[in-house]
Amino acid sequence: MLYSFEDFSLDTARRELRRSGTPIAVQPQVFDLLEYLIRSRDRVVTKDDLLAAVWNGRIVSESTLSTRINAARSAIGDSGEEQRLLRTAHSKGIRFVGAVREEAETVRKLAAIFAADVEGYSRLMGQDEIGTLRRLTACRAILDERIAAYRGRIFGSAGDSVVADFASAVDAVQCAVAVQDAIAKDSADRPADEQMRFRIGVHIGDVLVQGENLFGDGVNIAARLEALAEPGGICISGAVRDQLGTKLPVAFTDLGEQQVKNIVQPIRAYRVGGASATAIAASPSLPLPDKPSIAVLPFQNLSGDPEQEYFADGMVEEITTALSKVRWFFVIARNSSFIYKGCAVDVKQVALELGVRYVLEGSVRKAGDRVRISAQLIDATTGNHVWAERYERELADIFAVQDEITERVVAAIEPQLYAAEHFRSERKPPESLDAWECVIRALSSLGQSSAAGITQAEALCRRAIAIAPGYAQAHSLLAWALVRGAGRRDIRTVLPEANAEARAALASDERDPWAHLTQGVVLWRTRRYEEAERAFRQALELNPNFALAHASLGLPLAVRGECAEAVKSAQHALLLSPNDRIVGHRAAEALAAAYFGAGHYADCAAWARAAIENAPEHLVAAGCGSGDGGGYASGSRGIGHSTAPATEFVASVGKPEHGVLRKYGRASY
Repeated sequence: MLYSFEDFSLDTARRELRRSGTPIAVQPQVFDLLEYLIRSRDRVVTKDDLLAAVWNGRIVSESTLSTRINAARSAIGDSGEEQRLLRTAHSKGIRFVGAVREEAETVRKLAAIFAADVEGYSRLMGQDEIGTLRRLTACRAILDERIAAYRGRIFGSAGDSVVADFASAVDAVQCAVAVQDAIAKDSADRPADEQMRFRIGVHIGDVLVQGENLFGDGVNIAARLEALAEPGGICISGAVRDQLGTKLPVAFTDLGEQQVKNIVQPIRAYRVGGASATAIAASPSLPLPDKPSIAVLPFQNLSGDPEQEYFADGMVEEITTALSKVRWFFVIARNSSFIYKGCAVDVKQVALELGVRYVLEGSVRKAGDRVRISAQLIDATTGNHVWAERYERELADIFAVQDEITERVVAAIEPQLYAAEHFRSERKPPESLDAWECVIRALSSLGQSSAAGITQAEALCRRAIAIAPGYAQAHSLLAWALVRGAGRRDIRTVLPEANAEARAALASDERDPWAHLTQGVVLWRTRRYEEAERAFRQALELNPNFALAHASLGLPLAVRGECAEAVKSAQHALLLSPNDRIVGHRAAEALAAAYFGAGHYADCAAWARAAIENAPEHLVAAGCGSGDGGGYASGSRGIGHSTAPATEFVASVGKPEHGVLRKYGRASY
C-alpha cells in the first residue's frame, strides 16, 4: 500500500518513507510506528495500542516510546509544538491528523508458479458427478496439505485447477512430486478409467502482485506447461531446470523449445522423471538421538548488504559451537546445516534429513549503524515454536555483538529445551520413561524448590541410574538433590552419598559441566570453599554459558572477600537465565552474601528476600533477611575485598542454629 500526505509517501511494500520522491532514512520501529498511526488515523492511538502493534506487546520505557515518536515527527517535518500531522491527545494517546491518499501500488516479484488441473475432468464428471466431486475433494486436501508443507500459497482455484506460488523453484518441484506420489497412492485401488490424475506445470519468473493475486507471463507460462504435462506427470520450464541444477535426485527429459498459446517467445520445456517421488520429496530420515537434538540453520540476510552474510554466518557458527559445549545436547555440525543456505526450507523436512527434533532459524537485518537479529526455536515434530526473540544492537564492534547475541541465544535456548523435553516426557506414563526423560523430570522437580519436589527428583535420578548406571547427568543431579534436601536434615547424613555420586559423575564423564558443578556444591557444603570455587570455574570452562555455575561461583567468591566479582558473576547468571527458578535462587543467595560482606545491608536484605521467595523452604538466605546489618554495620563501604562478614554469613548456610541466622532470627516473609 502507498500512503501519500503532503509531499510525503509511505510505501509499505518497499518499506520506504519518501519526500518528493527522495527516500528518508528511518529506523524500522519508526517506520512501523508511522504506518500504524496512518492506518489508524480515524482514532486516537493509545500507548498500549502502540506497544501491541510495534513492539509485539513487549514492555518498553516511556523514554524509548517518546524517542521513537519524536523520530517519527522529525522524519515527516513535524514537531511537538506544531503537531501538524501527529497530534497528542492529553492523557489519551496520539493521532495522525493529516489528509492521506491511499493507492494499491502494483508490485513485481520473482516467484515459482505451480499450476495443476485434472486430466479428463469433464469426462469424469459426465460419468459420475457425485463420485468425481468426492474424489476431487480428497485430492484437493492432498494438494492443499502438500503446498502448505512446502511453504507455498494458493492464490487461484476454479473447478479442478489450482495455482500456487513458492519462494523457491526447488520447493515448487518437490511439492509437485510429493503431490503426484500421494495422489497416485490414493488412486491405486481404483479402475484406470476412474482414477483422477493431475497434470502439473512449474515455471519461475517475474509476476505482478495486486492484493492477494498474481498476474503476468510468469503465471501464464506455468499454465501452458501444465497443458504439456502427461497425466500424472510434471513439466517444468528451462528457467526452473537451471534453478534446480543438481539439488534434487531426479532426471529430466528435454522436450525442446515449445511454442505455446499467447506467449511470443518459445519456451524450453522439460519433463520430470527418472526418480521415485519418495526420493525427491523426502530424503531418508535419520533416527532421533536419545537426547535433545538441534540443528542451527543459516540465518537469512534480509539487509541486501553482502557484508552482512559474513556477520550472519559467523553468528550461526558461534551459536553452533556454544551449543555443542552443552553436553546434554546433540548438535548437528555446521557443514551439514549450511547445505540449506540460500534455500527456502521446510523445517520438518530438514529435521528428517538431519535426524533432529529441534531447529533454530533466524535472520539478520542491518539498518544504518544498527542490526536486528531475530531467532526462533521450533519443535520440528509438531511445528510448534518453543522460543523466539528479537535483538537490536549498535554495530560499533561487530565481534562484541556476535559474542553477546550468541551468549544470550544459547543461554535462553538451554532452559527452553529442558522445558520442552519435560513437557514431552509428561505425555508418557512413568513406567515407560527412559533415563534421559527421568533426568529431565528430575530437573523440573528440583526447580520447584520444595521438599516434595526434591524427594521426587531423588527418586527419578535413582531410577535413571538403575536404567543406565554410567549416566553422568543422573549421578550429578542425584548429588545436587541430596545436598538441596539437606536443609531438612543434618547435612552430615547425606554428604557421603552426595560426594560418592559427584565422583561417579566425574568418573563417567569428566567433561560434563554438571559433574563439576555438583562436585563444587558438595565441596561448598563441606566448607572447602577454595576447592568449590575451582570446581565451579572448571564447569564454566567446559560451558561458559552455564548460568547455574555462574550463580554458584558467586558464593565462594563472597567468602573469599571478592564481593565485586561475586556480584558480577551472580548478575551475569541472571542475565543469562532470567526465568530459571534454580538459577534465580542461587544467584540471589550469592548476591545477598556478597552485599552482606561489602556492608550493603539494604541490598543484602533485598536479595535475601528474593532468595526466600524463590525457595520458601530453603533457609540459607533467611539469616540476613532483616537487612539492618546488626552488629556488622560499620558504615557504608564500596563493594570490594571484605572477608569476615561474608564468611560469617556463609557460615550459617544449612545450620539455622548458628551464625547470622541465629543472630537475626528466622525471617518471616
